[in-house]
Amino acid sequence: QRSRAISPETQILAALGFYTSGSFQTRMGDAIGISQASMSRCVANVTEALVERASQFIHFPKDEATVQTLKEDFYGLAGMPGVLGVVDCTHVAIKAPNAEDLSYVNRKGLHSLNCLMVCDSRGVLLSAETHWPGSLPDCAVLEQAALTSQFETELHKDGWLLGDSSFLLRTWLMTPLHIPETPAEYRYNMAHSATHNVIERTFRTIRSRFRCLDGSKGTLQYSPEKSSHIILACCVLHNISLQHGLDVWSAPATGHMEQSEEEYEQMESVDSEACRVRQELLLTHFS
Repeated sequence: QRSRAISPETQILAALGFYTSGSFQTRMGDAIGISQASMSRCVANVTEALVERASQFIHFPKDEATVQTLKEDFYGLAGMPGVLGVVDCTHVAIKAPNAEDLSYVNRKGLHSLNCLMVCDSRGVLLSAETHWPGSLPDCAVLEQAALTSQFETELHKDGWLLGDSSFLLRTWLMTPLHIPETPAEYRYNMAHSATHNVIERTFRTIRSRFRCLDGSKGTLQYSPEKSSHIILACCVLHNISLQHGLDVWSAPATGHMEQSEEEYEQMESVDSEACRVRQELLLTHFS
């Protein structure tokens, strides 16, 4: 492969050129003097290198002091206690894998991957599962996700994720009340909404920085697996940029990366323990 003769630094520049523009026909490629074919190989090499290291950069904190800081930072946003992360899904358009495979066709009739992500109060990603077929609704993605296995098997005392109403209420996942009636319930929903908004802002930032994901230059022209890896590579770079002081909210919000706005029937949880946990949260902090 000719890419072996291309320095790692040049390969990284080539990959960044693609991630940030969505095109192999870039000024970056012209400036570093490599062909579109070489640029494509560079993107493949850098993407796999980032994916292999994803768990180093995208993970929940383990030590108690960092977890406590995580909760305090979320509490400072809108007064919601115990939050370990905010979770949501977003769709990224891909080319049709083949005519027979409808599993990637979302409710809008477009081919996509449905990506489940969790972030902290600064927009740092704590979890990113980028491989789910676009036909799966958010609740089905979460049901099958590694994230659920993690939270079902590990004890997260006095802590939970916040998710919107496309997810079922769980002991570790607090959702809004469908029809708030009391002042406490309204306060809970307002704090929930203001806190959960961080993930939506994070999605907008990622798509504005990594234009290969926003659809402005067309869909990702790769297989679902390779597209999933490119999305995950961009997520890794997003976190690395925050670690090095880049402002998560500084990028302009443009593009066409589709936020998951599902038309769902409101699902009230049949998990009595989850209902008890939410009710206790209401009484303790919002009454």
